[in-house]
Amino acid sequence: MEKTDTMILSPEELAAYMEESTISVTSTYEHSPVVLMVDDTIIGTLGNFSASIGKAKSKKTFNVSAIVASALNNSTVLHYRSTFPENKRKILYIDTEQGRYHCQQVLKRILHLADLPEYKNPDNLIMLALRKFSPKLRMAIVEQAIGKIPDLGLVIIDGIRDFLYDINSSSESTDIISKFMQWTDDRQIHIHTVLHQNKNDEHARGHIGTELNNKAETIMQIEVDKEDKTVSVVEAVHIRDREFEPFAFRINEEAIPELVEAYLPKEKKIGRPTKEPFEPYKEIPENVHQAALNAAFANGNISNYNDYLEQLKIGYGLQDVNLGHNKVVKVATFLRNKRMVIKVGKEYKINPECHY
Repeated sequence: MEKTDTMILSPEELAAYMEESTISVTSTYEHSPVVLMVDDTIIGTLGNFSASIGKAKSKKTFNVSAIVASALNNSTVLHYRSTFPENKRKILYIDTEQGRYHCQQVLKRILHLADLPEYKNPDNLIMLALRKFSPKLRMAIVEQAIGKIPDLGLVIIDGIRDFLYDINSSSESTDIISKFMQWTDDRQIHIHTVLHQNKNDEHARGHIGTELNNKAETIMQIEVDKEDKTVSVVEAVHIRDREFEPFAFRINEEAIPELVEAYLPKEKKIGRPTKEPFEPYKEIPENVHQAALNAAFANGNISNYNDYLEQLKIGYGLQDVNLGHNKVVKVATFLRNKRMVIKVGKEYKINPECHY
């Protein structure tokens, strides 16, 4: 198992990690194979992860069922198209919220969508119901499964929130997303996870939602149509490839998601586009954060919050990043969540053990 505490790593082990991580201009590196698409838009590649977000009752699990059904036989279901290589055809489906009966109903729905018989277990799909376990044990079971299942290509984690004790814990969230990046890179798989949105806005819940937005290849939103509550709309909210045209589905009499063929996406508002909210992670590079902090803390620790904000304004200003009050508060929150700056007693100080 990977050692995560750098204090117990020998110089030889660290040198091996450095060698493994070194990029050479003369080497040949493969482009991540595309395995999941919506029409002609890439939403998933091997070595990366994606997510679906939505509010309660938006039919997120029905949407995920369509993704899995597409992957089961490399076909098109709803608008999802799968192209998994032959040695990456196994699927692991993790459910953390439902009991065995309801998980079985999801499994039957997937098989129905994939035109496979419902009276026998599929050869290339393993479903685990982990509702009764603690977050720590769930994580250990998933890590074991990902490490041992041969020919694994796709992992569904329906309920990433249930791997955390505290959804707003920055350290727990960073640990889980780091695991996602490790698993996808080491096994060259794609992980698709599901997370609820906040009730009062469109943001994915908690600090884990922030980390997903920052690191995921694609974030799709599933939202109940405002004019027809029987219809759920799927659209991209963060995507590395070009955005796909939103599409809609409803649940038919057999409890199976089916396309709303005549659905027309709502027109965008006319006029100036709404400005994206300021996000320090996306808009300010790591080296700028580091240089600004060095300048802000040039005279040592800072004794109170107001002085801390003022020094941040000065430090970032020296890097040509001008921050008003609202932006500097967001930067301060970001630095706290990333543990780049910590509070000891009443003082603010740079955390020398922080890893960006």
